[in-house]
Formats: sequence, C-alpha cells, structure tokens
Amino acid sequence: MNWINEIKEAIKSYAEKIEDSTIKRLVLEILEKPELTYTATRPLISLEESPAAPRKHHYFTGGLLLHTLSVARTAAAIAQIIEEVYGVKVDKDVVLAATILHDIYKYYQYTRDDVYGGYKARDDWYLPHHYALVGELVMRKAPEKLIRVISEIHGEAPFTTIEGLIAHLADSLDAKLGEILQNTMLSKVKELELTCQLYRAVNELLAEKGPREIIPLLFENPGEFKERVTKTCSAMSNETRSLNTLDHSL
Repeated sequence: MNWINEIKEAIKSYAEKIEDSTIKRLVLEILEKPELTYTATRPLISLEESPAAPRKHHYFTGGLLLHTLSVARTAAAIAQIIEEVYGVKVDKDVVLAATILHDIYKYYQYTRDDVYGGYKARDDWYLPHHYALVGELVMRKAPEKLIRVISEIHGEAPFTTIEGLIAHLADSLDAKLGEILQNTMLSKVKELELTCQLYRAVNELLAEKGPREIIPLLFENPGEFKERVTKTCSAMSNETRSLNTLDHSL
C-alpha cells in the first residue's frame, strides 16, 4: 500500500509550508508520533490504515489520510479565494495546521470489523476525536487561536474566526464528496450480485491499488471497475475456502 505512504508524505510536505515555527513544529511532531499523551488507552489500528468515518465517508483503509490531504488542499484554495475575491485576510498557517490535525485522532475510535468488513467504532473509547485533539493541544500548549479554530471546524462551536469557517467548509465539502464517490462504488458492486462482503471487497481493492487508480474507473471505464471487483471478490472467496479446508484438516 505504497499510496498510503505517499499520501502521508504529501501531508507532511504541506505541514512544512507552515511559516510560523511554533505551529509548524507542533504539527510535525504530532504527525511523526500521533499518540495521545494524556491517556494510557492505546489505539487498536494505526493512523495509516484508519478510515475517516466507517460507513459514512472515506470508510476504507487509508481513508483518513486521504480525507486529511484533500481537506488541507481544499481549505488552501478557499482561503486564496476569500483573500482575493472578498478581501478578507486569512491566517493560512492556522488554516493549514487545523486542517491537517482536525481528524488525526479519529483512529483511536475505530477497530476492524471482522463481520462486515472494513472498520467499526470500538466499544471502549470515550472521547470524540475533536475533544481528544483539543485536549492534546492544550497539553502541548498550542497557540490559543489554533485551539479555537480546531474547536470550530466541526460546526459544534460558533464561528468566531474566518479560519474556522474555511476549515469547516473544506471538511464538509470533502466529506460529502467522499460519501458520494464511495456510495457510487458500492451501488455498482451491488449490481453484480456477488456473494462476498461488499464493504470488504471494495476496501480490499482500494487498499491494494489506491483511490487514484480505482475511482476514475467509475467514470471512465465502469466495466473494468466491475471486473476488478469481481476478481477481488473471487480471491476473497478462494481464501475463505482455503481457510475452511485448513480448519477441517486440523
């Protein structure tokens, strides 16, 4: 899954563009070691494999990092438009830092779903990811404005900064885009009437080849998309039969 490492490196490259040395150092340190420092609870999956939101948007392996990169790039574009068209000055360092970090502790919330495929919420974690992030930023003595913008991204706190509004719009846009694209994939898979688990089949295909190779097929070559999913499903079925045979032989 080299594409996931490429996405992670792209996010790091964006973080390197932050000019404020304090904010840049903070973001890079969290990206390098994204563990919460104030709890003994450990994640059950890695940041690299985590989805953004199981069954909602970017549910697949690597979905969280893909969503993060897209939100950061979208927010940068929105910030540019707001400055050039509306004449509002934007703290682009804060926008970039907030969008890179906004979902980073989501992976603490999830575990693998062995029944339906993909991932699901774990039962023993108690903090929503944005609460966890605000707590971590407080522990690390992050600048107050960054904490405020992070608090505004998910729309639960009133917008008091233009940066919070920009980050919120970018996050909402990419979440909706991801949801539409994956629902389109799943609907095409359902047309095939395959016997394997749909979420798992699509997740396996995306994890192996990467979204940039698979998603364009939906619009450019839907026949090839269906063929690839069918092959993935067949391979999964063969693997299951092999495991069952091994179990019976023991």
